[in-house]
Amino acid sequence: MTKLWGGRFQKSAEQWVDEFGASIAYDQKLVMEDLEGSTAHVKMLSACEILSKEDAKLILSGLATLKQKAQDGDLEFSVSNEDIHLNLEKQLIDEIGPVGGKLHTARSRNDQVATDMHLYLKNRVGEIIDAVTAFQDAIVTQAEAHVETIVPGYTHLQRAQPISFGHHLMTYFWMLQRDKERLTESLKRIDISPLGAGAMSGTTFPIDREMSAKLLGFSTVYQNSLDAVSDRDFILEFLSNSSMLMMHMSRFAEEIILWSSEEFRFIELDDTFSTGSSIMPQKKNPDMAELIRGKTGRVYGNLFGLLTTLKGLPLAYNKDLQEDKEGMFDTVHTLLGSLPIFEGMIRTMTVRTESMEKAVHMDFSNATELADYLAAKGMPFREAHDVTGKLVFTCIQRGYFLKDLPLADLQQASSLIDEDIYHTLKPRTAVERRNSLGGTGFEQVHHQLGLAKQLIG
Repeated sequence: MTKLWGGRFQKSAEQWVDEFGASIAYDQKLVMEDLEGSTAHVKMLSACEILSKEDAKLILSGLATLKQKAQDGDLEFSVSNEDIHLNLEKQLIDEIGPVGGKLHTARSRNDQVATDMHLYLKNRVGEIIDAVTAFQDAIVTQAEAHVETIVPGYTHLQRAQPISFGHHLMTYFWMLQRDKERLTESLKRIDISPLGAGAMSGTTFPIDREMSAKLLGFSTVYQNSLDAVSDRDFILEFLSNSSMLMMHMSRFAEEIILWSSEEFRFIELDDTFSTGSSIMPQKKNPDMAELIRGKTGRVYGNLFGLLTTLKGLPLAYNKDLQEDKEGMFDTVHTLLGSLPIFEGMIRTMTVRTESMEKAVHMDFSNATELADYLAAKGMPFREAHDVTGKLVFTCIQRGYFLKDLPLADLQQASSLIDEDIYHTLKPRTAVERRNSLGGTGFEQVHHQLGLAKQLIG
């Protein structure tokens, strides 16, 4: 038997069985984390006099060689060695001789792989948070440039009220801020060391788990060895947070797609983030936004896949848990691809202010202004709503907008209406006056921007 665990076995597995059970095709992504964990483990074993100083020095030298080879892309991995852990241990033994076999003293692949994934996510979540912040910065830049750009606001995808385009954009800033807070909060559950839990019940060796945790930069250790090797909550939480982040990007992508269409013409995406058609020369497609919208589904799938894998597992480690990695890796890859793309789309997009200006003057989104105008003069709002609704119907019949109705017609509907109504009905006036906290009024949007800049630094 050539397997590092093969002493009890009398027969070798068929190659296709090895290939089915192996994870090296994807868990080689953990190579640096695995070497880092092994280095800390050896230093701890030496400090606890479980390994001699000489053996520890030789093993650390071998691990450093493997690390350099990994950085240079010179490591070769084999399916016959199943996973990243056994591949590296086998190469260590080849590098320094039988003493390399002492590396695995007082640990198991069960706590080893859990440690690797904690280290991996701890690093990647930090990168994702940085990418979210850069995306937020792009939103703030565009929003600040368009505080006083007026655009139709929608509910039910029907024009509702005129709003500041900057205010609309800032909605996504706050969504992303919540995403960032969730990711930051999740680091508390990621920043825990399973190393030293062994296969499931700890070890008889006098190890120092706090020392190895400190060497790896972890804040604390798992207090239960069974929990340490079987917990995948930290990955589920990451996948859940990622799903919400992708959902927010997907909603934004949908609006980018709508706004860039000929029907809206509110924005134009830079050529860098657009594609053409192989048959229709005039096309400029928002493919990057569509891809991000589409990739949301795969992140959702990764979450539900792991939830399903975990739902019936008994304690402690089971081979099913090998299925925890590909979805995690894929989600990290998807986020770290999507976030910079979206940031670039927002930074470079052209806002067609003339189209927005035209749109906001060609609808009834100022109807609420008339109702509020009447209510402010003492008419009960329900009555004001009814009067305004009837005037809108009159306009539709005549092919007018509210601002086009003669004063006599408006006063026939209510004697409370004066000449100043035409100023009230202007889209800019409607937006400017909405200065309640969090509203679309220009002062409030500038207030938002100030808060946002403090948050992103």
